[in-house]
Amino acid sequence: MANISELLANLEMDELMEVVQKELNNGADPVEILKECESGMVKVGEMFSQGDYFVSDLMMSGEMFKEVGEILAPYLEGKTGDILAKVVLGTVEGDIHDIGKDLVHIMLKSGGFDVIDVGVDAKPEVFVDALKESGAPILALSCLLTTAYDSISNTVKAVEAAGLRNQVKIIIGGGPTDESVVRYTGADAFGDDAQSAVRLCKEMI
Repeated sequence: MANISELLANLEMDELMEVVQKELNNGADPVEILKECESGMVKVGEMFSQGDYFVSDLMMSGEMFKEVGEILAPYLEGKTGDILAKVVLGTVEGDIHDIGKDLVHIMLKSGGFDVIDVGVDAKPEVFVDALKESGAPILALSCLLTTAYDSISNTVKAVEAAGLRNQVKIIIGGGPTDESVVRYTGADAFGDDAQSAVRLCKEMI
């Protein structure tokens, strides 16, 4: 898979797009290309945490990933067969990070899920409204800031207050989330990365 992960990690935009298109033309599996991109995004995150990359680099990698997603979209249509289930996805109130959320969105879509993406900095009632309108059995909450833990908790409480908690499984994800955050917020499970989010959603249906 011609260094797709390295090209993304090194922020080589033009070369990445050329290689992705070439791989697709040669019959490569678009899901495998997505996995390579996810690996590249993980490397970008590591370099950022080590101080080698800055916020602007994170944003650049996010734009690159979105562009790859747009290239792959037509190749993913019809690849996964029937829709497995609907998933409401969004970044919780107080957090405007969208790179991880967008990664999960594309991976879930390629995994056969119908994703209702409510965006970033989403208030609890936005998630509740989306659940009511869609009838989705799964709510996926993204959070990259420890200060937004209470927003996850408030969203879970809003789902309970709406009488939907028994019908909806709630998963969380993002850099700082772990089992202790699941317990603190009242969610059902957490995922380490986009692929684990897909696995969790499949387990929950």
